Amino acid sequence: MGEEETVTFDLRRLREYLSETYKSEVDLVSVGELGIEKKTVSLTEAVKGFGYGKPYLIEFNVNEKRKSVVLETMRSNIFGHEFPYDRAQSLLMAHTLFSRLPRHSRSVDVGVFMKDGSLQSVGNYSEFFILMEKIEGQEYYKDLERISEEKKLINLDIERCQVLSDYLAEIHRTRKDSPELYRRRVRELLGHGECIMGLIDSYPSKLDFTSDEELESIEEKCVGWRWKLKKKTNRLCQVHGDYHPWNVLFKNRAELSVLDRSRGEWGEPADDVAAMTINYLFFSLQTYGCLEGPFKVLYQKFLDNYIDKTGDQEILRIIQPYYVWRALVVASPIWYPNLSYAVRKKLFKFIHNMLELDKLNPDSINSYLE
Repeated sequence: MGEEETVTFDLRRLREYLSETYKSEVDLVSVGELGIEKKTVSLTEAVKGFGYGKPYLIEFNVNEKRKSVVLETMRSNIFGHEFPYDRAQSLLMAHTLFSRLPRHSRSVDVGVFMKDGSLQSVGNYSEFFILMEKIEGQEYYKDLERISEEKKLINLDIERCQVLSDYLAEIHRTRKDSPELYRRRVRELLGHGECIMGLIDSYPSKLDFTSDEELESIEEKCVGWRWKLKKKTNRLCQVHGDYHPWNVLFKNRAELSVLDRSRGEWGEPADDVAAMTINYLFFSLQTYGCLEGPFKVLYQKFLDNYIDKTGDQEILRIIQPYYVWRALVVASPIWYPNLSYAVRKKLFKFIHNMLELDKLNPDSINSYLE
């Protein structure tokens, strides 16, 4: 939503909203931009050109008392407020916290403009939820568990690996020209609570396979990678954001569905590729102690097919910090409490090698575990 965008709403709808909020019939007196001459209103009018980020002073009578309130939205900006869901988070926080601080202006309500011009309250919220359609299928991680147990591939495994790789090649073709948004997503790779720094902060102290000093060193090196990646703004594309085997379902052999898209619509394609392919390494480490056998076949098949379909050779110079993030996830004692010491140590060797690596060689994954 750009700064020039505006909304038009019917003053009758505004009166209805205020009457519902104050639990009594409201008579509007004036509506106008704060600091500009007041305008007496007629309910046959609409407020046109209501500017996002501009405070509007609303005066009305309710229960024989005159009240004045300020209605304000947020502007879209490059500081993490590009999308309506970003701004919703900030406004919900404002409504929750304004009234808790002494002498702070009190929030009466937080609401939303609907597409039909009405205003609806969400101020009495407790917790938000999402209602989704159920999709049929079996999670892909169950395939990987079977492969680990049987130590062999069937034709369906190759077919599904191809479909998984094709899907990313397809969605990543949709590009977006927004350098600021790409830099935001790279910044979030480090600083978001679900990403590198958040994962590092979740690691308990006094672990036998790592230390606070080692985690600090990893974090510091990741900052250098941010400066390498933030210039690659032409790579911004449509992404899933959490494309791993627990978020992918298959039915009818190779009919794919996905769940739980995360952290935004646009991002770096290496994010999705790393999220899936780290699991071939992860399951193989638990089975063979290295990338070996059927998992090596699937890893190479997935990556070769993706690069062949997209022509994205540059991803081999980009994917390293995304592998760092995903390796921190699968090495986590919180997410995987029963993982062996040996597997965790190899994952941390992998992390250190990724941070030092200029270009990934897919044929040399095992050397990065040493």
